[in-house]
Amino acid sequence: MVIGDGVLTPALSVFSAVSGLELSMSREHHKYVEVPVACIILIGLFALQHYGTHRIGFLFAPVVLMWLLCISAIGIYNIIHWNPHVYQALSPYYMYKFLRKTQRGGWMSLGGILLCITGSEAMFADLGHFSQLSIQIAFTSLVYPSLILAYMGQAAYLSQHHAIDSDYRIGFYVSVPDKLRWPVLVIAILAAVVGSQAIITGTFSIIKQCSALSCFPRVKIVHTSSKIHGQIYIPEINWTLMLLCLAVTVGFRDTKRMGNASGLAVITVMLVTTCLMSLVIVLCWHKNVFFAICFVCFFGTIEALYFSASLIKFLEGAWVPVALSFIFLIVMCVWHYGTLKTYEFDVQNKVSINWLLSLGPSLGIVRVRGIGLIHTELVSGIPAIFSHFVTNLPAFHQVLVFLCIKSVPVPHVRAKERFLIGYIGPREYRLYRCIVRYGYRDVHKDDMEFEKDLVCSIAEFIRSGNHEPNGAKDDLESEDGKMTVVGTCCTHTDGIQLREDDVDNIESAGTSELREIRSPPVIQPRKRVRFRVPDSPKINRGAREELQELVEAREAGIAYILGHSYVRAKQGSSMLKKLVINYGYGFLRRNSRAPASTLSAPHASTLQVGMVYHV
Repeated sequence: MVIGDGVLTPALSVFSAVSGLELSMSREHHKYVEVPVACIILIGLFALQHYGTHRIGFLFAPVVLMWLLCISAIGIYNIIHWNPHVYQALSPYYMYKFLRKTQRGGWMSLGGILLCITGSEAMFADLGHFSQLSIQIAFTSLVYPSLILAYMGQAAYLSQHHAIDSDYRIGFYVSVPDKLRWPVLVIAILAAVVGSQAIITGTFSIIKQCSALSCFPRVKIVHTSSKIHGQIYIPEINWTLMLLCLAVTVGFRDTKRMGNASGLAVITVMLVTTCLMSLVIVLCWHKNVFFAICFVCFFGTIEALYFSASLIKFLEGAWVPVALSFIFLIVMCVWHYGTLKTYEFDVQNKVSINWLLSLGPSLGIVRVRGIGLIHTELVSGIPAIFSHFVTNLPAFHQVLVFLCIKSVPVPHVRAKERFLIGYIGPREYRLYRCIVRYGYRDVHKDDMEFEKDLVCSIAEFIRSGNHEPNGAKDDLESEDGKMTVVGTCCTHTDGIQLREDDVDNIESAGTSELREIRSPPVIQPRKRVRFRVPDSPKINRGAREELQELVEAREAGIAYILGHSYVRAKQGSSMLKKLVINYGYGFLRRNSRAPASTLSAPHASTLQVGMVYHV
């Protein structure tokens, strides 16, 4: 529903602001201008999202402050000029009197009153930009009083003009003095853009959280700020929201039906939030269950009254958020179910260490020269794709690295904590596990630089043995052995350094002052690779042989081996499961973003290993 609100709020806010043209220009012209102007503003709003709100955020506070002061001043003017006694409407008695007199008609009108609160709740969707305390202070001291004065002013105006015969719709701009309509129109459009920005950012945040919980297909998440984690931009969602906003604006062309749709979305979110808040009271705040029940009964009754009134307008536009939420719900359920079944298959079919030990150091096959980088999502164990490859091909690389790339929720990962390296099985197997950690603002290096850092870090791990080069220990343990934190080449200047010379420059390469581990001469090598080893630490014979073998493998080249799974429902599954897995989940996987490892691997050195997952 919040995602649906991200579609309806920008459309309603911008279109209602632009609707002021109805009173500012002739009736023959405004109907041809209203919709195109609203569409142009919406397109501009979504087109600017990729720049990030931190670039134009300094304009938000002046615009909102100007808008709140503007509606407050207009409200005070209308109260004084038309009906100073309107302040009595603050009494709840008149609410009771109104409902008792109008009965069913008054109950049905509650759905339209929801427009009074839609938009103000968007501040809470913008928690990625502001703290909770700042929103509470701003709302109670400025936003709420300004809204009360504005609505009291409109009520004062309508109390003297409710019987007026006019072809125009009664709205906010009717109560604005004629000389101020054009300036107020401009301020209203700017305020609508700012308010729409808040709910769009909130939609991005919810999509990101759903994606992190494997409840939404993978999308590209761009962090537009290195200081504030909540400022993100998702291109696919941005353009989808823009198309849906334009469709709603062009399809409805009426603030009444847009208001019905937005009202149902907002009151549903409020009702669900109230129910979930009762769980927070009991589980997080450790309050009495009776207190939580009283909370739900009091606020839930009021919101249920508004919710029932909004459902009456279902055929008058309120069906839109229901349809949107139903579509998003299906997508999220299908993706989560398929992802869960795929992960369960990976865990149940990962190769055990005992199976690996039974193959021996040669893995039961021919070990050819080179380094094989096997991308996997598992941080422990051996993926099923490895056994699938071994049993179908008679050769594998002499050095195998199971590479796992993880993104962590911090802006930057220090270079000395970039790599996490450990052995899989005995050392003579030449099997390594490497977990590479990136922050959301870290720039991924190109292929050559990444390969150099990876090989250099593995070499430093071999040289250091069981001791940490930086004096730090990592607590991560796996069934394969202890994982060690190793930095990049630039972080351990007193350790092993990697030097690579092109074939054309071999003759001109000078000797280093440090001892070097060279690869044996080969015919027409592509690169001459050397490890420069410092004199102080002593390297045992086994580590020196391991380093020499790593040099030979690096000189032969690196191959990227990617697993590509085809998920199918197993035989005997129900028709619904086959429909969800074979068609729904398959369609979403084909049209969602590939993992980061797939996008960064060089195509010339990439080998994809297909495997069918019967879940």
